[in-house]
Amino acid sequence: MRHRLRPFALILLAAVTVAAPSVVLADDTTSQSKNKEDPMVVMHTNRGDIEIAVHEDKAPVTAENFLKYVRDGFYDGTIFHRVIPGFVIQGGGFTKDYDRKKTRDPIENESDNGLNNDRATLSMARTNDPDSATSQFFINLSDNPPLNAGRDRAGYAVFAEVTSGMDVVDEIADVPTGSAGPFRQDAPQQPVVIESAEIVAD
Repeated sequence: MRHRLRPFALILLAAVTVAAPSVVLADDTTSQSKNKEDPMVVMHTNRGDIEIAVHEDKAPVTAENFLKYVRDGFYDGTIFHRVIPGFVIQGGGFTKDYDRKKTRDPIENESDNGLNNDRATLSMARTNDPDSATSQFFINLSDNPPLNAGRDRAGYAVFAEVTSGMDVVDEIADVPTGSAGPFRQDAPQQPVVIESAEIVAD
């Protein structure tokens, strides 16, 4: 339980302070809700490409928010600033110099959409306020049930999943971490950069 509580708190702190994995193959996907009509996004990182299916049908507000950031080139040159092996990799808010990027207004929380925080899914990072997510997202490295919505609490809204490139995600999860920028821990010691992100099927 101690292993779960620390990372859970860190996702909450992402915007506050500075605003048992399943058996898988290298290129696995959870395929919770993917269908052929899902918009597809490719993130080109300095570690390789990550292909993402965005679930507009299940999380329309969150999906459109993410896709607009992609269309606007917002994620180009940003970094994965938090890496916690066995839990998540998180990015979408800072430049390589750890300058925080200006975002649009926060969006409503859609964590009750029936999608779970399973390995290979993408969710929005936020503060303690459920409706505070902006641009930051994380990719689950394992099944993380504590991040799902509960009867009396909001969860972290799943809106997409990796369909190709989990080997790249796992490589990122293995990078050495420590202190960098405003973060005292869990920051990659060599930048993990989203060089560009593009919609390849809409």
